[in-house]
Amino acid sequence: MEKTMDVMLHVGAHRCATGYFQAFVRHHAATLAADGMAFWGPEVTRDGLLHGALPGPAPVTGRNLARRARGRVQMRLEQVRRSGADDLLICGPRMMGRRHEILRARSLYPSVGDRMARYGAAFDGQVRDVMVILRSPDRFWGSLLASMVANGHPLPDADLLAELADTPRSWRDVLSDLACALPEARIWVMPYETYGDRPEVQLQQLTGKRLARLRKVDRINCADPLPVLRHKLGPEQAHQLPRGEGRWSPFSEAQSAALRERYADDLMWLHAGADGLARLVADPDKKAAGLNPSSSDLTRGTSDDDQNRRLAGPG
Repeated sequence: MEKTMDVMLHVGAHRCATGYFQAFVRHHAATLAADGMAFWGPEVTRDGLLHGALPGPAPVTGRNLARRARGRVQMRLEQVRRSGADDLLICGPRMMGRRHEILRARSLYPSVGDRMARYGAAFDGQVRDVMVILRSPDRFWGSLLASMVANGHPLPDADLLAELADTPRSWRDVLSDLACALPEARIWVMPYETYGDRPEVQLQQLTGKRLARLRKVDRINCADPLPVLRHKLGPEQAHQLPRGEGRWSPFSEAQSAALRERYADDLMWLHAGADGLARLVADPDKKAAGLNPSSSDLTRGTSDDDQNRRLAGPG
C-alpha cells in the first residue's frame, strides 16, 4: 500500500509574524527532516510551482494551466514522499491574498475562498490542516499601512480609513470562506496577540513537535515606529503623522474601537465553536485561558489572568 503524506498549510495572515515563524522553522529544518517532516517556504511556493493554479494573464498556448500546476505539485509531493517524509509543512503567507489586493478591495481577503479552493485542487485534496494567525483589525490594517508607507506609498486618506473601519467583512467571514474552500481540512486559528512571538508554540500546536526557541533573533518585517516613519517620509509629509515614539495608529479612536469590537465578536464566535468550521487553539502554557486575548501585541498575559477574564480593549 502506498504511504500517504499529510500536508499542512500555514497561510498567514499578513503582518502576523509569518516571516518570524518561517525563520524559526527554517532554522530547525534539519531536525524536523530527521523526524520525518519536510518544509516548503515561499522560496518554493513562489518559484513557479503554483503558476497557473490561479487564473490570470497568460500566453495563449491551448494548455490547461491549472492541470499543469496540479501536475507540478504532485511531482514535487512525490519527491518529498520518496525522501521518507511523513508530513509536509508549507508556509504560504500570500495564499489567502496579496496585500495590495485586500487594500484595493478595502476588505479582509475577499477572494480567499476561490484562491484556496484552487490551491486545494492543485494539492488534490491532500491538505490535512490549515493554520491561520489572526490579529485585531485595527492593528492589522495599521501595521499593513505602516509597512506600505515605509516602502514609498502615500499616506492613507480619510476615505480609505473610513472604508476599512466600516467594512462589514470580518475574520469570521474569512474563516467561513476558507472552510468551504477546503472542506476536508481542519482549520486551526491562533490569535497573533497570544502566539505572534511564540513560533515554537505554533509549531507544537500544528505538529506536536516543540523545539527550542531561538535566542537573540530580531523580529522580521516589524512595522516601523513613528520616528522612523517620519524620517522616511521627509519633512513635507512627516507633519501629518502624530507626535510620539510608539506605533502609528492611523485610525481615530472611534474607528479603532469599532474594529476591536468586531474582533471581540469574532473571538467569541471562535470560542463558542465557530459553527464547527474552525478551532480556536488554546494556549498550552496557561492553566485557564481567558475568553479573548489581550489587544496589546505580543503579550503572554499577567499573573492574574486566571481570575480576570480578558476582553479585547484599547491597548
